[in-house]
Amino acid sequence: MKLREMVKDVLKFVFLMIDEIVVGIFLFVVLPSAGVRVPLSLSVTVIALLVIKDIAIVPSFGQILRKKAEVGIEALMGKEAVVVEDLTPEGIVKIGNEYWRAKCINGHAKAGERVKVVRAKGLKLLVECQE
Repeated sequence: MKLREMVKDVLKFVFLMIDEIVVGIFLFVVLPSAGVRVPLSLSVTVIALLVIKDIAIVPSFGQILRKKAEVGIEALMGKEAVVVEDLTPEGIVKIGNEYWRAKCINGHAKAGERVKVVRAKGLKLLVECQE
């Protein structure tokens, strides 16, 4: 795992646990310093319920956070395109209802053939012929 990904995961965990941290500080520091006595069993129960809530919602948030972009040029990565104008090596491809200028990075492709988008360079798609 890369350091950047590890830092992101730690930050996600801290933000996920922020409500438990705030409630814990309030129950164990703020209230006692104000002279309010909170039973330990109540404090532990409240924090346990917050942790259970987090455990219940993490899977759905995890899917949302890992979801790939659905808009912009990044959303086209890995998609299949149909060649409209021969790629020799540059031409035009169609993805859905959109036409894109493209360059075939592993040869040539004729009109009607299918290619796969591997990356973008500016507003030009770099595609691979599918064999």
